[in-house]
Amino acid sequence: MPKLDLKTTRLHYEDAGKGRPVIFIHGVWMSSRFFQKQKPHFSKGYRFIAPDLRGHGRSQHVHSGHTIAQYARDLHDLVHKLKLKDVVLVGWSMGAFVLWDYIRQFGVGNIRGTVVVEESASDFKWADWPNGIADFPGLCGMMRDVQTDRAAFVKAFIPLMFKDPPSKQDAHWMFDEITRLPESIASSILFDQTVQDYRADLVKVTVPTLLCFGRDEKLIPVAGGEHLHKNLSSSRLIVFENSGHCPFLEGSDRFNREVDQFIQSLG
Repeated sequence: MPKLDLKTTRLHYEDAGKGRPVIFIHGVWMSSRFFQKQKPHFSKGYRFIAPDLRGHGRSQHVHSGHTIAQYARDLHDLVHKLKLKDVVLVGWSMGAFVLWDYIRQFGVGNIRGTVVVEESASDFKWADWPNGIADFPGLCGMMRDVQTDRAAFVKAFIPLMFKDPPSKQDAHWMFDEITRLPESIASSILFDQTVQDYRADLVKVTVPTLLCFGRDEKLIPVAGGEHLHKNLSSSRLIVFENSGHCPFLEGSDRFNREVDQFIQSLG
């Protein structure tokens, strides 16, 4: 698979098919491998692109630049170097923060539409925001667990992403993929992504958006999706009744179909 040399790091990315670019952006600690059920579908009629964000997956494990803002700049460099036009950005979990920060920094001029999968405007439980997943003590505890016994933490975390526990085989490859990151990178980006707050930036998202949320709320509440639907100027909310945090894996056929139909509706 190709590598992209940026000024400060080297990114791995999947690249298959021809047509409108559809860029899949993974969540914190994850990688492009989590979109393995999307690649066959979206490489037919589209150009499927899925980067491993800085320090993640098979990208270089550089120990600097682990902020959402820098990840968005890396994404912008990828779009620029590949000379992509009218892209559709699909952001899962932290990947939604990356696409919102991309819009915050660079606008929507080169974006035709966005797809947000299982992420609210902020993961932090601010005083006026009940839809977060962590308060300050909780965040400190997670960072401590990552530093002291990351393996146990990840093994406990993986089932939280699904309505029903994944198979042993799936849990095994996910564990291997997540733990590719050194603990220093894992805790750094966990902190930065958790304290982001994009509520004030939603007004800048002026392109159509598809919102995909799982009914199972072990991690992200559906209320977070309802808030986005209310505050985005052109959005549609879909709830996957039999999914949790990973509808693209748990209900991949429907997910692929809904996203495909959304892209087709963009003209």
